[in-house]
Amino acid sequence: MAMLRAAANGRAEMTCSCEPDLFIDGLACCDQVTARFLAHANLICPARPGAIGQRVPVRLTPAGHSALTVEPLEAA
Repeated sequence: MAMLRAAANGRAEMTCSCEPDLFIDGLACCDQVTARFLAHANLICPARPGAIGQRVPVRLTPAGHSALTVEPLEAA
């Protein structure tokens, strides 16, 4: 959720690649498995086209916006 919030706040970049890397505030994200899941699950995407390997801003997809509005489950 923190990665999605960072993207929503304009703090994220990703590399243009089939296995994109995510950067938050200019620093490489330490959980690239989750970062790639967000991209492959179509929750985030490049905000503009770029050359392969180039860093570009990230935007949330409609599914990403929806994921941010989901209420957490209460503990039973």
